[in-house]
Amino acid sequence: MSNILFAFITLFSLTTCTTNTTTQDNSNKQEKSVDLTGTETAVFASGCFWCVEAVFESVEGVAEAVSGYAGGEAKTANYPMVSAGRTKHAEAVEVYYDPKIVSYETLLEVFFGSQDPTTLNQQGPDRGTQYRSTIFYKNEAEKTAAEKYIAELTEKKVFDGPITTTLEPLVKFYKAEDYHQNYEERNPNQPYVRSVSVPRLNKFKSKFPHLLKKSTSKH
Repeated sequence: MSNILFAFITLFSLTTCTTNTTTQDNSNKQEKSVDLTGTETAVFASGCFWCVEAVFESVEGVAEAVSGYAGGEAKTANYPMVSAGRTKHAEAVEVYYDPKIVSYETLLEVFFGSQDPTTLNQQGPDRGTQYRSTIFYKNEAEKTAAEKYIAELTEKKVFDGPITTTLEPLVKFYKAEDYHQNYEERNPNQPYVRSVSVPRLNKFKSKFPHLLKKSTSKH
């Protein structure tokens, strides 16, 4: 029985958004410098931040996407606590974008087009409030735009079920530990990345080729 339990735990850890030192093969790779001049920021959460970061970084007009935490307190903004579901945080991504190239409304299209917003506190194999679908709005303009877009999706019945995405005011975004940044790109052979993150990214690319950077190609 113990062997069966160990096998189950091992399989579960390989197919969920969790990591340890044995599943990172390029985590010490030097970060590239990105010019963020003239960019604005928006914060979204829709499951594992490895996946969400990779999706937004494939979009034309997005200069950078940073993995982190939002929705909770500073003292709990760390991976061990958040991934265990012991905080109010969601795994989130702060998107730096050029509003002259891509609008906030288009980012909403990316957000909803790259996930299933009808699964409450769940995205793919990841379950818990830390994986909830949330738009962390900075101001009333963002909140109004999100409400309008959700209403349009609902009216057009784009999804089979009701949208469970929450709108929460952004109090503060906390950048995640360095090894989480650009995780999919730096760890292409990590089991979760191969089985969940990359397929999710490629599904988005196939649905929205007109939104992609010209240099972006399928994994």
